[in-house]
Amino acid sequence: MSFPTDRPRRLRSSPAMRRLVAETHVQPSQLVLPMFVAEGRTEVRAISSMPGVVQHTRDSARRAYAEAVELGLGGVMLFGLPERKDAQGSGALDPDGILNVALADARAEVGDDLLVMADLCLDEFTDHGHCGVLDDRGRVDNDTTLGLYAQMGVVQAESGAHVVAPSGMMDGQVGVIRAALDEAGHDETVILAYAAKYASAFYGPFREAVDSSLQGDRKTYQQDPANGREAIREVLLDIEEGADMVMVKPALSYLDLIADVRAAVDVPVAAYNISGELAMVEAAAANGWIDRERAIDEIIVSIRRAGADVVLTYWATEVATRLRAQ
Repeated sequence: MSFPTDRPRRLRSSPAMRRLVAETHVQPSQLVLPMFVAEGRTEVRAISSMPGVVQHTRDSARRAYAEAVELGLGGVMLFGLPERKDAQGSGALDPDGILNVALADARAEVGDDLLVMADLCLDEFTDHGHCGVLDDRGRVDNDTTLGLYAQMGVVQAESGAHVVAPSGMMDGQVGVIRAALDEAGHDETVILAYAAKYASAFYGPFREAVDSSLQGDRKTYQQDPANGREAIREVLLDIEEGADMVMVKPALSYLDLIADVRAAVDVPVAAYNISGELAMVEAAAANGWIDRERAIDEIIVSIRRAGADVVLTYWATEVATRLRAQ
């Protein structure tokens, strides 16, 4: 009877051996925590479709920033939830608007010990819920929106953002934001471009989280899930316009594109582990169908294995806590 001479199982024989030969590692510094900060709220509000995630008050957000520093997270990505919206999304440009004061709060709390990142988009601030202003036919007006994005980037930098993250998928958005930042003296402010952002079905819980007013859909400006090569084109255009980092969103259904983007560029690549991906795991775990912690860890390592240098995830605090205990 013959036996195999090549035995890969030797390298799986114990936890210590598996740790030694692990090809992919997750560190707290590679994780970014997305956070929602609500204007006028005095108590945190749970988001029903995203167990464990809340709409923060300014005070509860400050505590979360401090915790993120303590855990060694890479950063926080802030989203502002205004009390009032209008067609132009004017609250996004107001230095006293909720996103900008939350950025100032975060920077005052953490200084340079944690990267303070700002989502740069109008959708939370418009009464129609789109990522840009509308023309007289109800279509998103790309070029008019660009002017507002440029102003928004400057206000966010002046409010304390280390990183601005344009997510609206307007053509040319990175270039106008970079030019505006540089002209205003914010040449050190980093742009993390949502370069390949898809019109995904997995955003549903996020819309509850931000009290979305969306009318219709975003298929005319976010990418078609059927297209992969187009993602590389979008990413390369953003880098040409001045993006310092690029992002693929969502992550879990687009692991192939994370790998493709990683192979195509030499800038840091981020991926966003989004709300619907969280909701699926939490729902299955609540029914006893999967091991929740193992599933979370497997998802995060899969995103890293695909090539993401940075992972935005609502589980960032939990995962970092678990990593510290190992």
